[in-house]
Amino acid sequence: MPLHQRYRLRSRRGHELIAEVEPGLTYVDHETGEELEVVGKLLPLAPSPSNLPWAPENLRLCGCSEEQLVQKDLNDCPYCGQRLPAVESS
Repeated sequence: MPLHQRYRLRSRRGHELIAEVEPGLTYVDHETGEELEVVGKLLPLAPSPSNLPWAPENLRLCGCSEEQLVQKDLNDCPYCGQRLPAVESS
């Protein structure tokens, strides 16, 4: 379970990186040497039982009466607690 919040970092040239960041540290793009700026938090917010970011390709419906979206790497629904069916391969 990820305990630390992940952030989207971006350089002035548009290179992006997703990482856990520590306050007060400066992060640099290894390819260009440019300083990276935090531009947003990555969902789900920490702490979360999932490692997957919230994106359409990583989500599925729980199937319970809540009909909530959950990440594909979870075994149990975080909303109702029911076991989720296996993910069908496409």
